[in-house]
Amino acid sequence: MEFLLTALVVVVTPGTGVLCTLAAGLSHGRRAGLLTALGCTLGTLPQALAAVTGLAALLHAGSVAFQVLKYLGVGYLLWMAWSTLREASAPTVPEGDDEARGAQRPASRIIVSAVLLNVLNPKLTLFFMAFLPQFVREDDPHALWRMAELSAVFVLLTMVVFAGYGLAAATMRAHVVARPRVVRWMRRVFAGTFAALGARLAFF
Repeated sequence: MEFLLTALVVVVTPGTGVLCTLAAGLSHGRRAGLLTALGCTLGTLPQALAAVTGLAALLHAGSVAFQVLKYLGVGYLLWMAWSTLREASAPTVPEGDDEARGAQRPASRIIVSAVLLNVLNPKLTLFFMAFLPQFVREDDPHALWRMAELSAVFVLLTMVVFAGYGLAAATMRAHVVARPRVVRWMRRVFAGTFAALGARLAFF
């Protein structure tokens, strides 16, 4: 129970993945919000696996590999900021979502974009490395499997919470897209936040 409560607080707390899911739901509707939630969740799997197998420790010790991963993440966040800002002046449709308009973005593109967002975030790897051992006894002969189980629970919880964020954002979308000025400022805020997260990661 302690792990579930702690993990829930961590997952619910707004971060890069939550921001991306909200942006997708608000901009493109339910389908995009749910696919982004799925992509962000899948992006946590390599990070959890790295922590469980000890790769995170090797990345942290091997400064070159860690720095390369970090700056790839920085570059991707800045690209996300630029892409979001570039859409700030794009025409909006007052009602309906992408599914209703037949303007669906390819599912693979949405998912891959969201996966990369988390895969290229070394802070998530270090988080798993620091978080999981707190709930496993040092003398537990099955510590590896225990951490794998906790990782699976965390990933499942991430999917549920992020899907909720995506659906909530899509529900609010109908009240937002009818106001072009609100949409423009909303996208600028998202772009600025992505850029700030990238700058923060660069100095991490």
